Amino acid sequence: MTAPPPAAGPPAGQTPAAVPQAAVPPLVGADWLAARLGRPGLVVLDAGVGAHRHPPVRIPGARAFDLDGALSDHASPLPHTLPSPADLQRELRALGVDDRSTVVVYDGAGVYSAPRAWWMLRAAGLDRAAVLDGGLPAWRAAGHPVDAGPPASPADGLPAGDVTVRPRPGLFADRDAVAAALADPGTAVLDARARDRYTGAAPEPRPHLRRGHLPGSTSLPFTELLTPDGRYLPAPELRARLAAATAGRPRLIASCGSGVTACVLAFAAHLTGHPSPAVYDGSWSDWGRPGTGLPVATGD
Repeated sequence: MTAPPPAAGPPAGQTPAAVPQAAVPPLVGADWLAARLGRPGLVVLDAGVGAHRHPPVRIPGARAFDLDGALSDHASPLPHTLPSPADLQRELRALGVDDRSTVVVYDGAGVYSAPRAWWMLRAAGLDRAAVLDGGLPAWRAAGHPVDAGPPASPADGLPAGDVTVRPRPGLFADRDAVAAALADPGTAVLDARARDRYTGAAPEPRPHLRRGHLPGSTSLPFTELLTPDGRYLPAPELRARLAAATAGRPRLIASCGSGVTACVLAFAAHLTGHPSPAVYDGSWSDWGRPGTGLPVATGD
């Protein structure tokens, strides 16, 4: 998807203007962000997980949206589940997010965990949020500068924001909603994991989980919606791949291993105009646990 052309920067010696309060496209390019970097009201968040959680370099001014830390519910036995509205509001305020902030999220893999952060922001009622297409690799490939060292934090005097979380619960689905969806001929449940994990041929990275998939779900690995360099495919290609996977069913729930890459699918559905995609919070880490009595399918 093509981002809007870069805005012209301020004349030398002048303070940057605030980011205009016009609608923010959900997917932006590196040049779009570079043209607005440093403007009042812009918050850039690094949502890297795993090997990308503590990167040696970051986009200047970026703050850590820590999905492996405070931005998941650690009272839950499942990884990467949505925090309570109160906890999410507290963490977003600590990151300096205001009700009128423009928030751009990215990750170090290209497109991997940033859509999860965007989905959480949207579920919190924030509409002025965007994903950086291609993430940090695209930013660096475009020749834009990076900073070394840890991101700014409240301990460094980072001003707190005043954002108010206004939950949109329909963006996330729980186990009961997914079980009902699997029996609903009007709902497609898509699995973003690699195909050999879907079939059960490969072991789960969390070894206590059963192998296989939700009976009646459809495999659509999230990598099939991305280019080799980690950017989203053009909208017509996204639309075609999602249409093939959903087979005309009007409702969509995306699942994966723990609710992270499911958001790559759900975000693509949002980009292409799907009215109400949802994400199974917990995903296979919930359904695939032993002893739940939930059915599991293997093979294609």
